[in-house]
Amino acid sequence: MKVESKTDLTNKLTFHVPATTRFYVEVATDDDVREALLWARNKGLEILILGGGSNMLFHSDFEGLVINIVSTGMAIEMDDGRFVEVVAEAGEVWHKFVLQTLENGWGGLENLSLIPGCVGASPMQNIGAYGVEIKDVFSWLEAINVENGELKRFNIEECKLGYRESVFKRELKGKWVIVRVAFHLDRESELKTSYGAIESELSEIPTDLRTHKDVSNAVIKIRNSKLPNPDELGNAGSFFKNPVIIESDFKIIQKNHSDIPFYPQEDGKVKLAAGWLIDQAGWKGHDRITHAVHDKQALVLVNKGGATGNEIWTLALDVMRSVEKRFGLQLEVEVNQIGIKS
Repeated sequence: MKVESKTDLTNKLTFHVPATTRFYVEVATDDDVREALLWARNKGLEILILGGGSNMLFHSDFEGLVINIVSTGMAIEMDDGRFVEVVAEAGEVWHKFVLQTLENGWGGLENLSLIPGCVGASPMQNIGAYGVEIKDVFSWLEAINVENGELKRFNIEECKLGYRESVFKRELKGKWVIVRVAFHLDRESELKTSYGAIESELSEIPTDLRTHKDVSNAVIKIRNSKLPNPDELGNAGSFFKNPVIIESDFKIIQKNHSDIPFYPQEDGKVKLAAGWLIDQAGWKGHDRITHAVHDKQALVLVNKGGATGNEIWTLALDVMRSVEKRFGLQLEVEVNQIGIKS
C-alpha cells in the first residue's frame, strides 16, 4: 500500500474545484481497505471515501486520508436462464458496468445509463433516473467495518434505501466502506419508457421491437442534450433533490401555480420537480463568471473554471433562499459537502 502526501484532488473531482488531501491512497482489495483503515486509525486521521469524486463539493482541503477504491470486475452469482444476480466491485465505473450488463442481455439498469460515479456509491445514494432507482434492482452489498475490519453483507431492508438516501448516509455514515454490490437483473424485464422524453426518443422504433439497449441509448441521448459533461464543465449532476411533500401542502402551492409539474407517490405524498421550481424562481442560466446555474437544467450547478467550493455553495444557498421565498419550500442538497464551515 502506497500512501501519498499532499495530493491534489482537483482532477479527481467532477466539480474540478481546487482541493488537496493530506494523505491519499488507492485500494484494490478488501485487505487493502483494511490496511488503509488501520493506517488511518493508528494516526488518528479522519477518512474519506472518494467514490469517483462525482457527488461531492469540497469547501476546503482535507486533513485526513482519502481512500480511492479502484477495485474492478464483476461476477455472476446466479443465473437461471432468465434472472441473473451479478456482483460488481465498488471501483467499477457505473456507466461502464451498466453497458456491460446490457451487452450481456440483462435488463434493469438501462434507465440509469450515463450516471457518473462508481458502483460502490450507487446504493449509498440510491441513485435514480427516469423512473428507476437502485432499490428496484438491488440484492445486497458487502462492506467493511471502519473500526474492526469486519466484512458484512447487508440486505435491502438493512440498507434502508429511500429517495437518494440509505442507512450509510444516516445512522451508519462513516462506519462502513462498501466494497461490492449485487444486483438482480432480468432478461425479460419490462421496459420503462413513460418517464421524461424516453417515449418520444423511441417513437420510430415499433413497441414490440424495442430493447433494453434502445432505452439506454435514448437515456444517453437525453442526458447528453440536457446535462453537461463533467470532463468539459465541472459539475456533480443534480445538486438538489426533488422535494417530496404531503398532499395538503402541494394543494396550497398548486392553487397559486396551476402549471406546476407533479408526480404522485405510492405513500400519498407528491414529488415536485426542483428544476422547475428553480427555473420559475429565475435562476436557470444565472451566471457568476466562474460558476453558474446550468442553462439547460436548473438542477445542475457548474464550475466554468476557477470557482471554489465556497463560491459554488454561496450560489446554492442563494438559489435555496429564493425558492423558499417564492414557493415556501426548502430545497434539500443532494451533493455531499466536504469541509463545510458551520
